[in-house]
Amino acid sequence: MSPRDKKKADQQLALRDVAIGTGATGTRIETDSMGSIEVPATHYWGAQTQRSLIHFSIGDDHMPKAVYHAYGYVKKAAAVVNHAAGRLDTARKDAIVQAADETISGRLDGQFPLYVWQTGSGTQSNMNVNEVLANRASQLLGGELGTRSPVHPNDHVNMGQSSNDTFPTAMHIATLLKVRGDTLLQVRALADAIMAKAERWVDVVKTGRTHLQDATPLTVGQEWSGWAVQVRQAADRLEHALSGMYDLAAGGTAVGTGLNAPSGFAEEIAAELAELTGEPLRTAPSKFAVQGSLDAMVAVSAGLRSIAVAVMKVANDMRWLASGPRAGLHELKLPANEPGSSIMPGKVNPTQQEAMIMVCLQVLGEDGIVAAAGAQGNFELNAMRPIIISNVLHCATILGDASDKLRLYSVEGTELDRDQIDRFVGASLMLVTALSPVIGYDKASAIAHKADDEGTTLREAAMASGVDADQFDRIVNPKSMVGDPQRDVALSISSSVRPRQ
Repeated sequence: MSPRDKKKADQQLALRDVAIGTGATGTRIETDSMGSIEVPATHYWGAQTQRSLIHFSIGDDHMPKAVYHAYGYVKKAAAVVNHAAGRLDTARKDAIVQAADETISGRLDGQFPLYVWQTGSGTQSNMNVNEVLANRASQLLGGELGTRSPVHPNDHVNMGQSSNDTFPTAMHIATLLKVRGDTLLQVRALADAIMAKAERWVDVVKTGRTHLQDATPLTVGQEWSGWAVQVRQAADRLEHALSGMYDLAAGGTAVGTGLNAPSGFAEEIAAELAELTGEPLRTAPSKFAVQGSLDAMVAVSAGLRSIAVAVMKVANDMRWLASGPRAGLHELKLPANEPGSSIMPGKVNPTQQEAMIMVCLQVLGEDGIVAAAGAQGNFELNAMRPIIISNVLHCATILGDASDKLRLYSVEGTELDRDQIDRFVGASLMLVTALSPVIGYDKASAIAHKADDEGTTLREAAMASGVDADQFDRIVNPKSMVGDPQRDVALSISSSVRPRQ
């Protein structure tokens, strides 16, 4: 073992842990089909987990704890189903269920130290869970750690299962719980906050911009309503993609045929998992599809990417519109959350927007990796599972958290620089567009160029070109050029509000 690997292995011994209550120190001997190996006596994991810590000590990227919490549901459901069918006695079932509940709650988080970079099926993580639950359950029943008795990690905890069907099942559950329980709520709250500003500023006329150049006017409310709808629709696309998470591989075992899983096990464990999680989980109609591919996970990743694309547009627009305060657009006044420079006193930067943009770029990159990994299914197994679930959960976490912070520390406290907005509207040359149907495109264009070239107002250039002042004032009225902003914002609200699932 290299010095670096040894250092990492030593770090694992210091991981946070539930006291296992044995008073043991040092190491104990655990065995598997490869022989015996020393494991830390202060932890519940066994031989296969320890081997993985040695062989796959790569970087500092650990399998997300959410995967293990989801695995707790899988092992609990399997124990309940196996007990109901008479395959697992009551004492072992109760002990496994208690250990699984401790896993679900996070109480055993310190027992799951493995790296993302491991076998592509997630076998080491499955066995990590099996070993921890078996040792913990054995302890609850008065057994000795490391003896694999009275609860065996393979024979009892993994009964009727394989890594090839349980790991994708845990992936789906972890993704559902994270995205529906956190990410979507955070993103929708951001969209709601943006829409609230749209309603507040529905009648504030401002200069529109296309190609980064001045365009015809709209209202601030219309602009912000577009942002809100964009974010809400992206959230809807992600929620739709979650339906693919309902199809579970559990019961397919090694290659999808269900070998060593009793008849009806797939349907029964799916029903039990649905009961435990509150999600409409079901057994996948084709275990060959869900085990040979990870297409549903790729779709969820694409849904996260859709949100990143939408929110990045909002963040970029906000920071440009807030640029200044003296030499930029400065239509928006963002909250001053912290000093912006170590050398320039008084400088304040659009930090929440910058953080969000970095998060969105990270999501776009990780989604590309998920898509590439999803295309790596070979024969009856896609063996790129750890990197896919790691990326999806990471993206869901940072995108949700960044949405929360952008809402709290920027959107909700943003105000308008009305004087600046009004100045831009008054100086806009593109207001001449309203004259075009009356005096013709060519003459209107000539007036705009004249005003720009001579540095005069549009009104002055129009009058010098023969347009009557009263006619100009009647036609070139910015408020009459924005359509019906009240209707537009109301339609944006109604079109993007849907029942929450």
